[in-house]
Amino acid sequence: MTKAEMVSELAEKNGLTKAQAERVFNSVFDMFKDELAKGNDVSVNGFGTFKVAERAARDGRNPQTGV
Repeated sequence: MTKAEMVSELAEKNGLTKAQAERVFNSVFDMFKDELAKGNDVSVNGFGTFKVAERAARDGRNPQTGV
């Protein structure tokens, strides 16, 4: 499902215009981004938990030389 499809469905289910629904949609995800940028986890019951995790870099390999 694309963002446009989600916005359309949000508008239809809640009696909003598409512009209003897009503002709500963007606001929710902006809150997610802001909290994650602060280092906090975001948890939505029944949906999921989001957190930023550091990972070590992996070693690359040139398929032509094998090194």
